[in-house]
Amino acid sequence: MSHGVHFHQYADDTQLRLAMSSDTTSDGLSVLAACTAEVRQWYLQNGLQLNPDKSEALIIGTANQLHTANSTITSVCVANVQLLVADEIKVLGVVLDRRLAFDKHVMAVTRSCNFHAQAICHLLSTDLAQTLACSLIFTRLDYCNSVLYGAPVSTSRSCSVCRTMQPESSSRHRGGPMPNR
Repeated sequence: MSHGVHFHQYADDTQLRLAMSSDTTSDGLSVLAACTAEVRQWYLQNGLQLNPDKSEALIIGTANQLHTANSTITSVCVANVQLLVADEIKVLGVVLDRRLAFDKHVMAVTRSCNFHAQAICHLLSTDLAQTLACSLIFTRLDYCNSVLYGAPVSTSRSCSVCRTMQPESSSRHRGGPMPNR
């Protein structure tokens, strides 16, 4: 933890976290800018380079905190590059939004489950399609589902629907009857 900025690294990615309150926002952003400028300098001295095109900034808070921040903060200086503040970012397959409501994450998982269930039903026998769909759907639902702990029932209900869905069987397969496999 340098400059009071918390970090998490995995593979070639680094996440920085800095807690701020409405009265320390400008000081916090200055600390973040100084810290990331030093990190950038260290990278350059060691033959590495930060890619600003792959960098993102997200401000997380309550509705009131976000209202205050949105009126004053539109970009964040990271490693001498101004980054626009995003409404959401994707981290290891999980969509994080500004309120940590996870609505968009659940929507993305549900959309992916629906796509896979529909895509395989036309290619395989009903039994095999159901087995494969369950495997694909449960894997998608189980990955990082702990982030939904404490989420509103309306948010997690969409995932529950995916758990019970099965691929629709089709009487036609590429213009003809579905083969028995």
